[in-house]
Amino acid sequence: MSLQEEFFTGISKISYVPGAGAADVLCFKHYNAEEVLMGKRMEDWLRFSVCYWHSFCGTGADPFGFPTLHRSWNEGSPMEASKKRIRAAFEFFTKLGVKYYTFHDRDMAPEGSTLEESNRNLDEMTDVALQLQNQTGVKVLWVTCNLFAHARYMNGAATNPDCHVLAYAGAQVKKGLDIAKKLGAENFVFWGGREGFHTILNTDVGAELKHMANFFKMAVQYKEKIGLKCQFLIEPKPKEPCKHQYDYDAMSVIAFLKHYGLEKDFKLNIEPNHTTLAGHSYEHDIIMASSFGMLGSVDANTGSPDLGWDTDQFPMDIRNTTLVMKTIIDQGGIQPGGLNFDAKVRRESADPEDLFIAHIGAMDAFARGLRNAVRVVQDRLLPDLVEERYKSYSHGLGAKVDEGSATLEDLENYIKKNGEPKATSGKQEKFESIFNHYI
Repeated sequence: MSLQEEFFTGISKISYVPGAGAADVLCFKHYNAEEVLMGKRMEDWLRFSVCYWHSFCGTGADPFGFPTLHRSWNEGSPMEASKKRIRAAFEFFTKLGVKYYTFHDRDMAPEGSTLEESNRNLDEMTDVALQLQNQTGVKVLWVTCNLFAHARYMNGAATNPDCHVLAYAGAQVKKGLDIAKKLGAENFVFWGGREGFHTILNTDVGAELKHMANFFKMAVQYKEKIGLKCQFLIEPKPKEPCKHQYDYDAMSVIAFLKHYGLEKDFKLNIEPNHTTLAGHSYEHDIIMASSFGMLGSVDANTGSPDLGWDTDQFPMDIRNTTLVMKTIIDQGGIQPGGLNFDAKVRRESADPEDLFIAHIGAMDAFARGLRNAVRVVQDRLLPDLVEERYKSYSHGLGAKVDEGSATLEDLENYIKKNGEPKATSGKQEKFESIFNHYI
């Protein structure tokens, strides 16, 4: 398969141009892939990935309007469009200079009238993908299966009350895992788009959670059987399309995994737009997942909290990217995960060049966030202040509490000897002022 046909005419490979002006939007002003920060290249800290579904399958349609993004690569029969789409995608990847991409099985190839036909379509298209990967060096960050769009999944997939539907989902995941191995995917994501409920009146929550856990165990068994070397990830979301989804937020997923003994087999793929839908701050679930050693990857996007639904916008807020990158630095990196741009241009941003502008802007925002986070970590001012705030746990009774050897009798005796504790200021405004210095 050749990349000779050009879909993004007039756009050459995007370069790093330090000092470029505000109006220069088709170059990187901050993202310098080869720059070394704290012993790693910038591209290794960030591990950017382009998502297939929004960037190449998206049409701009929404519940209130028809498609606005008329892409030449989506024209023709389903398989013809798929073959054009993948050429356009790899042209985009190489011109943008990213090393990774992600896709759903049904993004890559159209669904057939039978499972066998769907699998043949997927085999044909992933043959093309593998050839283009070998030609360009672009890799798969993760694969996922679309277990939510087809009408058969209207009542869920792994949590469906009809085992026939669960079986179909399992057959689809089995093929997805085969494809992940074929393409050398570094991760495999499960997003339970319809794993939840709209009313508790027709729902057996206990049965559905048990069935979902057993479904995941089957996936783990098959992964081991075929020798697939990749990280399994679960992506939390509190609502949409279901009123309540079981993978509500990071803590809900971690509790589920630990309850069913799956915590060693899975980590989390955190999407900050989903985090804010759960009523948390942008960085909340990233920090919570990392605190438990469960942060595996990030779907790098943002939303509009004032709207209250999943808008999948490109992340441009430097405060947010700084907090994300500090967490990633603190845990030593995010490999084999990455920063996947699960984001879409606005339906009004109809020019093909807008795809480049959006990704470039977001990549620069994360590059700035990385540099800011490096300064925070290396200057040690904020980390040292946090450490000072918890110094009472470094010795004496505090050390016993920290290591888990203290008893309630120890605590009582300490109070009898030392009396009422003194009030200690949290200095919130001081921490916020210092943090703003780095932005």
